[in-house]
Amino acid sequence: MEVLNGKHIVLGVTGSIAAYKAAFLVRLLIKKGAEIQVVMTPSAKEFITPLTLSTLTRKPVVSEFFDRRDGSWNSHVDLGQWADAMLIAPCTAATLGKMASGVADNLLITTYFSMKAPVFIAPAMDLDMYSHPVTQRNIETLTSIGNIFIEPASGELASQLVGKGRMQEPEVIVTALEEFFSKQAQLSKPVPPMRP
Repeated sequence: MEVLNGKHIVLGVTGSIAAYKAAFLVRLLIKKGAEIQVVMTPSAKEFITPLTLSTLTRKPVVSEFFDRRDGSWNSHVDLGQWADAMLIAPCTAATLGKMASGVADNLLITTYFSMKAPVFIAPAMDLDMYSHPVTQRNIETLTSIGNIFIEPASGELASQLVGKGRMQEPEVIVTALEEFFSKQAQLSKPVPPMRP
């Protein structure tokens, strides 16, 4: 049985060139039976359109606190209670910094602060940004409070430099989620009573 079947996943997409991979990620997660709600930062919309992701998820993408069409409120609190996991992929250095220092200035970050479920973070940035001491400190801070990092890969980056900073491939990210939920399922299995 698919461990992601029926899971509610909030996918946070930030303003990175790797945002195009979010479409592949959504397709893979849906094939595994997950239900996806995408939350985008305003800058993410410069890299991939909400229409693409809403078509794939069959749900409206949320990005602003209030819906411009009818004024309804997009509740980050409701999203935090609905989700079985939050996945931020790609996660930029700016978003990492806001998460680590409590700057809740967009819907994605407020959703993160309202999240009751495990949070997975797949960073994507240039190698110098990723290796910068401030970024590494932010990762350590976020790891220390229970966030789960999916290490970036090494390879050619958007800057044409080569190094660590590429967002992991969608297949690797989905496998990390599956492994987590498989372990959770094993831990929650009742232990049979010992026979005298």
